[in-house]
Amino acid sequence: MTARPALFAHPVTADLFESPVPPGAGWPGDPAAPGEPVARTERQVARLAAGASSVAELDAVVSVCRACPRLVKWREFVATEGKRASFADQPYWGRPGPGFGDPAPEILVIGLAPAANGTNRTGRMFTGDRSGDWLYGALHRAGYASVPTSTHAGDGQLLTGVRIIAAVRCAPPANKPEPAERHTCGLWLDRDLALVAPGLRSMLALGAIAWDATLASARRLGWTVRRPKPRFTHGAETVLVTTEGRSIRLVGCYHVSQQNTFTGRLTQVMLDQVLSGL
Repeated sequence: MTARPALFAHPVTADLFESPVPPGAGWPGDPAAPGEPVARTERQVARLAAGASSVAELDAVVSVCRACPRLVKWREFVATEGKRASFADQPYWGRPGPGFGDPAPEILVIGLAPAANGTNRTGRMFTGDRSGDWLYGALHRAGYASVPTSTHAGDGQLLTGVRIIAAVRCAPPANKPEPAERHTCGLWLDRDLALVAPGLRSMLALGAIAWDATLASARRLGWTVRRPKPRFTHGAETVLVTTEGRSIRLVGCYHVSQQNTFTGRLTQVMLDQVLSGL
């Protein structure tokens, strides 16, 4: 007889869920339905990304992707055996992090990858860890976030004019995705950029990996990117031109990682200044 999976109470809704959370199980903000098509290879990622006609459809197929075996193994290990002790009684999302925010944004924020005990636990980008505290606090001060905190999916947080995604959608071991994983996930990024481009004004890349991934994606889409490749620094700026002739600013910002915020490499003033210029 097969043992029943353990169930854990969601910290906001108190509903019971397995870890990882099956698609369509009722998790707040889950974009996927039961039986959502699953990409298991790079070719399938490309096909499903191309077939998404909206960011909602894209988020749904992203959230069940299994194309990178190393990332799947790690995210699910953390969601089962590798939970942080302080969250041991909670269900872990344990799936790729879907985009979050306004479906027709003027500003796109691109991070590196979900945190193992942040997005991988909560199911929302930059939510449930110190990085998210910094980012959502700054977005609230700039008028884009409804509340200054983002603790868990279902907590009432809303973004206006901003959508948050990541260059890699699964939590990687040691926060270091491999080149092949970055390339495969870049196909999701390509479609994200293409879908939001018509109303997009600016993109904010948090860190060098997000900066490089965005430039690579823009080139694959046929957008005009200055050569030599614009170099990432905090406050760096370049203009990308879409195939329709629209100009979109790409702005760099040090990542809101604890390593940067604890050491003072990135301060709240620096983050606020970047956001105010978008």
